[in-house]
Amino acid sequence: MKLQRLIWVLWPSFIAAGVAEALFFTVFDPDELPYFGSVLGASRLATYSIGFFLFWLFAASSSALTCFFQRGSDEINRCPLPAPARPIGCPKRSDENASCR
Repeated sequence: MKLQRLIWVLWPSFIAAGVAEALFFTVFDPDELPYFGSVLGASRLATYSIGFFLFWLFAASSSALTCFFQRGSDEINRCPLPAPARPIGCPKRSDENASCR
């Protein structure tokens, strides 16, 4: 399940980063990008690479937050401990599928 979620985050963000980079560098020349008042000074390939990975990072953050917020309440509240490992006196100790609340 974790690998599937990782794919849900990284693949769409990869596509979005490619589109964002194409649109951004269609409008702005990498040799003329300002960096704190001066020209960046990196090669075009380095600027394209850094730009792509920054766009990918932003898009992956957005996708990860989407996956985080789409979880259901039973998934969030499910007890991470198996029933026998729950503390003695826990009202949900006998129920395998119960949450800790």
